[in-house]
Amino acid sequence: MSRVCLVLVGLGVIVLGQDVPGPGPGSVPSGSLQAAPPSQPLNLTATPASCTSMKLSWVRPEVGAIEGYRIYLLHDNRTDSPSPSLADPATQSPVEYEVQGLQPNTTYKVWVKAYSTHNQEGAPSEAVENRTDICRPSAPEIMDASCLSQNSLSLRWRRPVNFTTIDYYYISYRGEKDWNFEEIKLDGSADYLESNVSIPELLTSTMYEVKIRGASKSVIDPLKVIQGVDSESRKVLVEPNCNMDTMATMVLPSNAHENGDFGAGMVVGLVTIIVIICLATAACVIWKKCFHASYYYLDDPPRAPPPTLIDWDAQTEECGLKTSVPVDMFAKHVAELHADGDIGFSKEYDEIQAARPQEDFSTEISQNDDNKAKNRYLNILAYDHSRVQLLPIPGQKKSFDYVNANYIDGYHRAQAYIGTQGPLPTTFECFWRMIWEQRVAVIVMITNLVERGRRKCDMYWPGEGTETYGMITCKVIKEDIMATYTVRTMLIRHLKVKKKKHNSAERIVYQYHYTNWPDHGTPDHPLPVLNFVKKSSAANPSDAGPIVVHCSAGVGRTGTYIVLDAMLRQIRSKGEVNIAGYLRHIRSQRNFLVQTEEQYIFIHDALLEAIESGETNINQAYLSRYLLSLQASGDGGDSGNEKRETLLETQFRSVTSFQPKDFNLVSASKPVNLPKNRSQDLVPVENARVHLTPKPGVDGSDYINASWLQGFNKLKEFIITQHPLESTIQDFWQMVWDHNAQTIVTLSNCNLDEGYGPFWPTSDAELDAENYKVKFISESEHVGYQTRDFIVQSLQDDYELPVRIIQCPEWPHNCIPLSSMAELLRIVQEWHLDYQNGPIIVMDRFGGTEAAIFCCLTTLTKQLDYENHADVYMYAKLYHNKHPGIWKSQEDFLLLYRALEAMYGSSNHSSAASAAGSGSGVPAGSVASVPGSGAASPVTPVTETHITVTDNHIITSNCQANGYAIGNGNGTASLIAQEEPEPESDVISAPGGSPA
Repeated sequence: MSRVCLVLVGLGVIVLGQDVPGPGPGSVPSGSLQAAPPSQPLNLTATPASCTSMKLSWVRPEVGAIEGYRIYLLHDNRTDSPSPSLADPATQSPVEYEVQGLQPNTTYKVWVKAYSTHNQEGAPSEAVENRTDICRPSAPEIMDASCLSQNSLSLRWRRPVNFTTIDYYYISYRGEKDWNFEEIKLDGSADYLESNVSIPELLTSTMYEVKIRGASKSVIDPLKVIQGVDSESRKVLVEPNCNMDTMATMVLPSNAHENGDFGAGMVVGLVTIIVIICLATAACVIWKKCFHASYYYLDDPPRAPPPTLIDWDAQTEECGLKTSVPVDMFAKHVAELHADGDIGFSKEYDEIQAARPQEDFSTEISQNDDNKAKNRYLNILAYDHSRVQLLPIPGQKKSFDYVNANYIDGYHRAQAYIGTQGPLPTTFECFWRMIWEQRVAVIVMITNLVERGRRKCDMYWPGEGTETYGMITCKVIKEDIMATYTVRTMLIRHLKVKKKKHNSAERIVYQYHYTNWPDHGTPDHPLPVLNFVKKSSAANPSDAGPIVVHCSAGVGRTGTYIVLDAMLRQIRSKGEVNIAGYLRHIRSQRNFLVQTEEQYIFIHDALLEAIESGETNINQAYLSRYLLSLQASGDGGDSGNEKRETLLETQFRSVTSFQPKDFNLVSASKPVNLPKNRSQDLVPVENARVHLTPKPGVDGSDYINASWLQGFNKLKEFIITQHPLESTIQDFWQMVWDHNAQTIVTLSNCNLDEGYGPFWPTSDAELDAENYKVKFISESEHVGYQTRDFIVQSLQDDYELPVRIIQCPEWPHNCIPLSSMAELLRIVQEWHLDYQNGPIIVMDRFGGTEAAIFCCLTTLTKQLDYENHADVYMYAKLYHNKHPGIWKSQEDFLLLYRALEAMYGSSNHSSAASAAGSGSGVPAGSVASVPGSGAASPVTPVTETHITVTDNHIITSNCQANGYAIGNGNGTASLIAQEEPEPESDVISAPGGSPA
């Protein structure tokens, strides 16, 4: 029989297993030798099951005989009532158990210990925290339900007795002949003991059944609403003159009929009441027709005639300006423009600048005295003919229809974008009115709030809670922070719009905020920008309004984004690029779009990268098939004797194309720093090297052979470095101290004879520096790796930095099967979760391939977990550009794909469509739409392209061992490669016809 016991130290303890026997025959005498206690349970997870229960799961300890488990629950230093016991499920892995009888809306800290036959407790598992949700409200009590008029009824109710919060009330009603209930949703409050409402637009002479329930927002998932218990239903007959009958009943005295007649005062009172009711009804009707109706345009705005679509592409040819360039000629075209110090770009951009002077277009409205203060910059004005006009509000001046914003055409879509400035505090209300009226689902922001000490944009969304901007309330319900951009999911609501059957007063808006555009100039590399453009553009539902794009002035970076998105669509649709023609056209819609020549050059380089790389963001469900297509090649050319380059060869050549020049390696090449490099082929470039605190007057004292690498969530998530030389150990620990690094991953073997000795202090010797000292704490042996813990102590104050070295020599070469590579990634991430402020330092012998593979796989697994896609090509190329030489061969690059395929590629391919959802740009787990919001889900279905690859022997030699399907007997193998889901699904092909 199992038993539950409590330890009265503020912990709830649940014992799983058999009763612990007392002393008796056969028991082990006190002091006898006993077996070692069990080791710690592993991988403890906790998930809420209900408002009073929690599901636990853990892996049985690796060491020791186990009799049972004790579960420790801690909350607010109070003890919980225990749950029923459970016999030790020795054959079950992992062990699962549901803890019952917990308190609602409470955070519990949970850990598990195993104990042996002799009641010896083992080591505790890692502690996890989990919160129970609130319980649903009990049933409200209907106090009164009565006919109010010939087409409405009145309902009054008392709030539920048991509740945590009451955020909403749902009123359900149906006529006697109806099967389904209609439902009204009202904002609720726990502050009111009683509430009432009238239900209008009912049928006369009809019996209605009505009931009500409360609802609460989940404290775990803010998008989840916990429905309460329905009240008892009440029936009400809606009939003509029911209000008059009620009123007469109220005013007639009980002895009226006994007296046989009415007094004069009674008659006057009755008439007065009737007149008041008639006047109130008339006033209500007049207000609805003349005033309240002005708000209904926001719910169902009048449909303007569709905007005229100008064929700007054809216009350029009619004017004798052949500016369209076929995709296969674009590389040559860009190279010619770059020749002679970019002279071709200068000439072309000057021609665009001179083509249509700003003075040709009127900006009178922007310069109106009432509107001047609404412009962030004096010279950035909205053209009158293309400006966005806000819909009128009664009682306001006409000037209140102004916002510094213009409609901008896209590729084959008129008014596809709205270009606008970064909102000012005085224009927040106008901005959000525009978002609502234009049915905007995606806002693209390409600026930081402050850059180089200057205010570039004001924060027009709430930091926390809900903010009200005029008639619009806004709440950020989710924020996903990536290395180069942040996605905020916002719920906006119009305070004056009533919910109708097919419409809602609430909508979801996604803000895609690019945070890595430098203070001046353009980004270092176009790949992150292209990734951002594709995801944000694809997140816009087909039935939504324009994409709103803004930077600070709403012209430079805004224009760059719009041109990139439109040209990517033209490439997919037509196989041509017409940057100059399109820019000429949209500059007639908003001034100064693409503000500098540097931005104009960046657009060309980015589109060339997009054409040459093709689509490389691969859905998880297609990893296995994409890996096969990477290695497939075939005969090409008319003669059939020409061998086509494989997609793997194409990608690897592009990934490693950057060759650093002397100016990129100034610090690494200094004579004073050359002895600090183990290999001159693996040294940091200037724009990515890690700087140390320099020592005054000591040349090269700020140098260490280490580079910053971006991760999925941070620009500076990793430091990649070599195993320290004896002469650079002090520099290494200075780097740890300077950059607050608390996690060090060592992939090299410590072999003093080969020059790779320990770089850490031992238990009997500290490492001393000028400002700190490093002190050894402990070390532990684990299966496949070791950990060593240290404290770095400041010599000036009491600040201490805990540091852990996780050493796994020969990783990933010792990982068989490849899927076991994931174990080290998991171990490091679990430890590092507690220390997110500093970077992870990753080292191998030379700061090269093994460390780069670790960083890249960590980043790619996070991307897969977040959006079900992995872009190996992008991260591999970005890493090479930051630390050239890390990819020595195609096999190093191929290993990234093979490792992901081993870890994730076993997914059922039939689930591809559902798994592809967030690849369109919407964060996994985000709400796609609110019912009735009028904005469809940004998730677009995955498409498939059938590709035939030849040269069977290459498939066999590379893929047969991994279980891929080999050819179909005629020298070909039919594959299915996934495309990035986009509004237009045509593929950008890689050179040589490789599948992209």
